[in-house]
Amino acid sequence: QVQLVESGGGLVQPGGSLRLSCAVSGSGFSIGNMAWYRQAPGKQRELVAGITSRGSANYVDSVKGRFTVSRDNAQKTMYLQMNNLKPEDAAVYYCNVWIGIRAYWGQGTQVTVSS
Repeated sequence: QVQLVESGGGLVQPGGSLRLSCAVSGSGFSIGNMAWYRQAPGKQRELVAGITSRGSANYVDSVKGRFTVSRDNAQKTMYLQMNNLKPEDAAVYYCNVWIGIRAYWGQGTQVTVSS
């Protein structure tokens, strides 16, 4: 059974950094594309960053140059390094993973950016 466990969220001051992790449990499958989404109160969920199985990454314009997505295929884990955080980055961050033709979602981790 596939499960996604996210960690690394928390409270940080503007300009600070956080590193999110998304660990995929289970065995007997190959992980395809992975991505981070976020949803702020009253807003739609948006794609923040995605990474293919070969490591090709893409970002929403608002985080380019500040966020870096990476993955460790051996550990079945995806990361999101977030630097120079801004108040508008505050949201619940979700990881999304494709295994075969099915998408899986994590439970979400809260990121709060406030002084």
